[in-house]
Amino acid sequence: MADYFTNFSFILPLKDDAQKEYALSLSHIASQQRYEETPLPADFPDQLKDEMEDWTFELEDCEEGIWLHSDSGGIDAVCVFVQHLLQQFNPAGCLTFEWSHDCSKPRVDAYGGGAAIITAAEIKTLNPADWITSQRPGSQPPNASAPTP
Repeated sequence: MADYFTNFSFILPLKDDAQKEYALSLSHIASQQRYEETPLPADFPDQLKDEMEDWTFELEDCEEGIWLHSDSGGIDAVCVFVQHLLQQFNPAGCLTFEWSHDCSKPRVDAYGGGAAIITAAEIKTLNPADWITSQRPGSQPPNASAPTP
């Protein structure tokens, strides 16, 4: 049996202890929600409510801000979480990070990764498999319609 991993590690700069505490508190509530059916606080951000199942990353306080990392994924959730924090504390800010897909045994579908650019207004991600497909001769860009004969 093979084990699959999705790894990332990056720091989101935050200005002070109050911002760090807010981020750590939200993450703690979301992490607990994955394992227990407890009611969310009334002021829990709406955009994070849909990300509970994907909340598989860890968060730690560090000198520069908060360190977000995982070996088991959580890409969608971490992107939405970072966007929420940018909206709260740094609306003009931008954060980028990369992730890798890996496997404990050689498998043809086990390797890859991606990258994200996150602002307060937008989340953009890149998947190398999509890029490779789009570079093949005769390929169509994603969401393009085929030419009519």
